[in-house]
Amino acid sequence: MAWWRQRTERGVAPWVRTRLRTAPGAAVAFGVLVLVTAFLAAALPRALDAYETKGLRQEIAGAPPAATSVELSAPQPGLEIAQSTREKAVRPPALAAVRRAALARLPAPLRADTTESAYGVRTSKSLVGLNHWLPVIDAPPRFTLVAQSGLAAHATVRGGRLPIAPGEVTADTRKVEAAVTEATARTLRLRVGSVIDVDGFGGAPLVVRITGIVEPRHPRGGYWSAEPVLRTPGVAADAPVPPQFHWDAGLLLAPGAAPVLLGSQGQPELYWRFAPATDRLTAQDVPGLVSRIASLEGGPELLRMREVAGGTAAVATDLETIVGSYTTTRAAITPVVAVGAFGIGAVAAVVLVMAGGLVAARRAAELALLRARGGSLRGIAGRLLAETAVVAVPAAAAGLLLAVLTVDEARLLPAVLGASAVALLACAVLPVRAVVAHRRPRAHAERDDLAHARPGRRRTVAELTVLVLAVGSVVALRRRGASSAGDLLVSAAPVLVGLIAALVLVRLYPLPLRWAARPATRGRGVVGFLSLARAGRSSTVGVALPLLALLLALTTAAFGGSVLAGVSDARDRAALLATGADARIAGPGEVTPLPAGVAGAVRKVAGVRAVTAVRIERTAELTSGGAGAKEGLTLIGVEPASYARLARQTGLGAFPAEVLKPKGAQGAGTGRVLNAVASPGLAERLGRAPRRITSLAGDITVRIAAVRSRTPAAPGADFLLVDAAGLTHSDPTTLLATGAALDAPALRTAVRGAGKGLTVTSRDEERAALSDAPLQAGAERIYTTAALAGAGYAVLALLLSLLQSAPERAALLARLHTMGLTPRQGRRLLSLDALPQALLAASGGMLAGWATVRLLAPGIDLERLALATAAGRVPAIGASLRTDVWSLLLPAAGTVLLAWAVAVAQAWWAGRRTSITELRTGGMR
Repeated sequence: MAWWRQRTERGVAPWVRTRLRTAPGAAVAFGVLVLVTAFLAAALPRALDAYETKGLRQEIAGAPPAATSVELSAPQPGLEIAQSTREKAVRPPALAAVRRAALARLPAPLRADTTESAYGVRTSKSLVGLNHWLPVIDAPPRFTLVAQSGLAAHATVRGGRLPIAPGEVTADTRKVEAAVTEATARTLRLRVGSVIDVDGFGGAPLVVRITGIVEPRHPRGGYWSAEPVLRTPGVAADAPVPPQFHWDAGLLLAPGAAPVLLGSQGQPELYWRFAPATDRLTAQDVPGLVSRIASLEGGPELLRMREVAGGTAAVATDLETIVGSYTTTRAAITPVVAVGAFGIGAVAAVVLVMAGGLVAARRAAELALLRARGGSLRGIAGRLLAETAVVAVPAAAAGLLLAVLTVDEARLLPAVLGASAVALLACAVLPVRAVVAHRRPRAHAERDDLAHARPGRRRTVAELTVLVLAVGSVVALRRRGASSAGDLLVSAAPVLVGLIAALVLVRLYPLPLRWAARPATRGRGVVGFLSLARAGRSSTVGVALPLLALLLALTTAAFGGSVLAGVSDARDRAALLATGADARIAGPGEVTPLPAGVAGAVRKVAGVRAVTAVRIERTAELTSGGAGAKEGLTLIGVEPASYARLARQTGLGAFPAEVLKPKGAQGAGTGRVLNAVASPGLAERLGRAPRRITSLAGDITVRIAAVRSRTPAAPGADFLLVDAAGLTHSDPTTLLATGAALDAPALRTAVRGAGKGLTVTSRDEERAALSDAPLQAGAERIYTTAALAGAGYAVLALLLSLLQSAPERAALLARLHTMGLTPRQGRRLLSLDALPQALLAASGGMLAGWATVRLLAPGIDLERLALATAAGRVPAIGASLRTDVWSLLLPAAGTVLLAWAVAVAQAWWAGRRTSITELRTGGMR
């Protein structure tokens, strides 16, 4: 009869209940381990889904509505159609019917946000306003006439009323009503009752009477920002050379007045604009979304749209570009995240295997007795599977439930698969280990300690195979980088390096013990000799599995901590390059001199240590030989002493102040040849001979005195530093402030009182902005989890190893106490007994972590992970992986301290119990 169908005879206790009641603490500890591991295995894929989905939604929401909107447009009805039919086609009922049909034809996963969508008729070409009182730049203003739906729902009337279409408006109508926004009214001097004559309607102009001034309720939403001219007038230019600038504004007609646009020369068109709804969009929808957009723009979906909007209708959107940018960033980040995720999974699996192996080793005598008395492998494995499944399956289910409750907006299937894999591994380890170890009944157990064990051929072949895989993984990562999340060999590189280190350490483990035991044998005390002898007599399972788990955990923690440190350093550097100091104060474009008193106001702000004034001329020109050609450059006038001090403090191109000061009797006045510090590219163009520079600050002649790659005032540009005293106009345009704890709001308040239009850029705010992107923040959380999980599993592996051998050490201590060992010697013995394994694991973990970072650094590019939101704002800094000392030292030191603390605690507890209790027969030692 199968083991799972066997019935317990009367009077015989069930196996599972008996085992659980015999060791409830071990069962609870095992359940907690499975629960935590299942939670991590389920939460990790859900966290990946969640931050990728959040990143996609934020990417779309943060893009301009003009780029994300999907616009279906059609030209005006053809002139061959009857006038009444043409007018009927642009009236609200006809447009609304097309909108409903088009909404139904939008292919999934593309969905429309109907609250920000709109439809109507507009002039695709702006028309000239003829009134003489309208503001003129170089040419009269132009107006875009729009009859758009939903104005009442998206605007608040601040004056007058909304426009209406009295009677039936036709293409021949020449008087209509319109509304404008407050910004348009303010810029073009409009008010309720204003009448605008719009040209382009045949013989007579269209008379537009302003009946209302409105305020947009959601000015950044798709309704108003998909066509920004409706909300805010802008400056446009005509094609002639030189260009003629003019105001371009929007006039909001009543939807019923749309037929009047058919009589204009503004090329009227019908449009249906759909703002994308992102609340149901997920990262898994990206391939389908890109495919559907392509089909809408020129495929089968476009043909379906033309069935309702006309055979000449077209669909236009830049949504695929935005999604493509997101996909590129995700593709660059995901392989780096996969390396950390693979490390977490490997460490968790090894710790689970170690826990099962230690339990099997502790129960080796029991299982050997069952085999000797006729127990079958199938029956023993079934009972062991049942007793582990009773604990592991509910614990894994609880971990899955906790992960689902903790992380939302993610798929369920990957989490279920992860938790199921943990449950399967936890259930299978003990039965498989028992079957392998007890294939044949044995009358006597063979020695299984490190001093006696000799590696066999199979183990040697397996270790060489792992070595080849590790070398191939490292070489592949260094050559082509972490470019694909599906490349498991590359993702496993840190784990394989840690595994090789563990295998080497296991092979070398007896050597340092033997070396240390030689002087201990000649000593007078027995404590040192006994501890080293016991460490050398440890079983292979009791040493190899904990060492493997410890080294993998410490390597994962070191690698994860180093990634986080590299990301933090890159963001610090990028924030510094964006500002040049702790704070940067400048006017619009850094082109106009700062008002008098700004520097004094900034110096009075709490936390400001020093303020350096500079003049930046980004339009300076170098006169080249040949036909008077000129090359652009950035000229910076500085006060040498203060600026040299700033460059030294920030680490951006430090130089001695004397470099900018002329030698000999020449002063720093104008008309002299000025010494200059230049960027490498500019220095190569200028050469060593004096060269003439033309700028708004004055024409000067410079000679290159030093070359630096960066400078605080212009970190990302080709620059030329000169003494401001040699400039004709040396009024500063920018202030660079330094201080330990600058208060950006206080700085803004100070400069607001000193002048208008000044901007304050804070280094701390720039640094915080680099951490806001969901993709980068989510990936950073994954690596934080990897580092913490590595440290946690290292602690857990050490505790499991120490607790497994705790009964044996307690019995040894009791025996030695009966022979005269003092409590103090007992504490020393247990401390020294636990330290060899912890010290070797800690030192091996630090070396493995250091080697992993050094070996893999050339293949790990952290710039995308750290600086995706800074693209175009700061120069490339080449963020790379570096060794973080604290990530190496803290977990390793914690491992050693924990081992010592557990040993001391056990010695103290053993001293409180009598030797009779520890030495009674029948105990499981």
